[in-house]
Amino acid sequence: MSNRDVRERILDAVLHVVGTDGIPGVSNRRIAAQAGVSLGSITYHFASQSDMLRAALSRFVTDETTRLRALAEEYRDKGLSVEDAAAIAEKVTRDLSFSAERIAPFEMYIAAGRDHELHEVAVECFAAYDDLTVTILTALGVPDPESIASTLVAVITGLQLRRLATGVDEQDIGAAILRVLRPL
Repeated sequence: MSNRDVRERILDAVLHVVGTDGIPGVSNRRIAAQAGVSLGSITYHFASQSDMLRAALSRFVTDETTRLRALAEEYRDKGLSVEDAAAIAEKVTRDLSFSAERIAPFEMYIAAGRDHELHEVAVECFAAYDDLTVTILTALGVPDPESIASTLVAVITGLQLRRLATGVDEQDIGAAILRVLRPL
């Protein structure tokens, strides 16, 4: 197994453990066992648990924005309306299962409020979401997409957090997106 494979397995394990038992559940032994790697591999790849958490969150967001960017590209040349895009966003969010690996970023975003180093990565993560949103809004012809992107990201993230916390899908994300975009 290559060093890159070991590192990826460790990051997968971090997301799983954080999503299952929260950040307090993270220990080098637990991550090594979950990843199926030696304990020494953990300290070889990461100087501290903070380094592991930052790398796991950063990789999650990179993977997620890559996936969503590919989806946006797939629909870009189809002449979608804002309503079509809102419907696609609704479908994408409903199709996401809240696996441990998808719960972990929410836990880490909250911890970023208390951990300066994790805070820096969270800022980068939300900037990536904002950038992706600007790209999509620009393709849809929404005027001044930079002024609305962070609000739209906050609405989607907040509704997803609410869905995670309550287990209830009481808000239609597509409808919320339209409520934000229609006045524009």
